[in-house]
Amino acid sequence: MNRFEFTKIRVLETGHNSGSWNMALDEVLMNGVGETPILKIYGWKPSCVSIGYFQSMNEEVNVEKCKQVGIDCVRRITGGGAVFHESELTYSFISRNYPQSIMQSYEMVCEMLILTLKKLGFDAKFSPLNDIIVGGRKVCGNAQTRKNGVMLQHGTMLLGVDVEKMFSLLKVPKEKISDKAIEDVKQRVFGIGKKFDLVANTLKDSASDTFSADLSVEDITEEEEAATKVLDLEKYASKEWNFKR
Repeated sequence: MNRFEFTKIRVLETGHNSGSWNMALDEVLMNGVGETPILKIYGWKPSCVSIGYFQSMNEEVNVEKCKQVGIDCVRRITGGGAVFHESELTYSFISRNYPQSIMQSYEMVCEMLILTLKKLGFDAKFSPLNDIIVGGRKVCGNAQTRKNGVMLQHGTMLLGVDVEKMFSLLKVPKEKISDKAIEDVKQRVFGIGKKFDLVANTLKDSASDTFSADLSVEDITEEEEAATKVLDLEKYASKEWNFKR
């Protein structure tokens, strides 16, 4: 049982947007969150490659290929590796109340995701530090950052997997692009094959159950939208941010 309980969780279903807008809104929500935690559920349009805060875009991503096929590239404020966002549901959980232990805080949020998968019929398990697996295969990857007493955790729930496309967009060493290597990755990751809306609704139910919380499903405010537009343009869509390393 999760020892963290909330009276209410603010739920934002923000649809499918650009990578820079998605990341800008995460930062805006992190800066403005009060005592009520926020669960944001979203997707990516166009598809996007995100890199961890400490990575180099040019070292990790085939930027020219992404441009050719109309795929966004963005740097996250969280650490971790490069991720190709396409057939997935993405969430962000933002809270001022969380365990100080990194492991326990991942477990706290991942409990909600594991319950979601169980409700959908999958025997999901937490795989420390920050993955969720089904039958030994990764279905959710998660990343975190903390600032001014606020924790942001965001992550993906894979609905489908296109390993060949992912490899074409990332700078994977040549020895890792063999048929065997692609097959190995396919054996290590798992797409649940469910519709986005079904997973979103199940995630909302699971958030309420996990944290014994009422849900307040809302739109972002005009102030949040205005701040996101500015941060999108000035930071997350800029070369200075995305190519800073």
